[in-house]
Amino acid sequence: MKQRNKVHAYEQIDFHDLVKRYMNKDQSSVGEIEGIYSVSMVVNKKGKGILSSTEKEKISERKENYMQVAILKDSDSANREFVEIPLDKKFLPSYSIRGEFNRMADANILIYSHFESRGRITSYTFTFDRTKDILEGVRKEISGQFEYTYQLTYVKLHPKQVESSRK
Repeated sequence: MKQRNKVHAYEQIDFHDLVKRYMNKDQSSVGEIEGIYSVSMVVNKKGKGILSSTEKEKISERKENYMQVAILKDSDSANREFVEIPLDKKFLPSYSIRGEFNRMADANILIYSHFESRGRITSYTFTFDRTKDILEGVRKEISGQFEYTYQLTYVKLHPKQVESSRK
């Protein structure tokens, strides 16, 4: 059964556009972690094979720009500074918080907790490059004889430094 698009009497806005408008409110988000990001991931596998004496390293998984997320300041919570909300679905009645960021004493270092299914939480250490608007995170995990390194790269799409200079 094919569903028709619902005709609305009022202008509709999705969450992605709402976040963009929020980011345009003033220039406090420019050069700051708040924004809309494109996310990429690389997983490296390192270790010795069963019959091998040499250690090998290879990329076991790569996903380029596989998701967009909004990172928003969370002034309602004392336990976290920022929340991460995926922007992969449109017109939902509510959106899930899938992660949270907290700054360390050095403002460029952040700890990211990612909420996975079944209550599992994974942690990454992130750095924020203000000049390039890029967040880069790393997590290492050992499983059997192999060490896995998970690298996440968040490239800020909105607001950008160049957008702010035009206003």
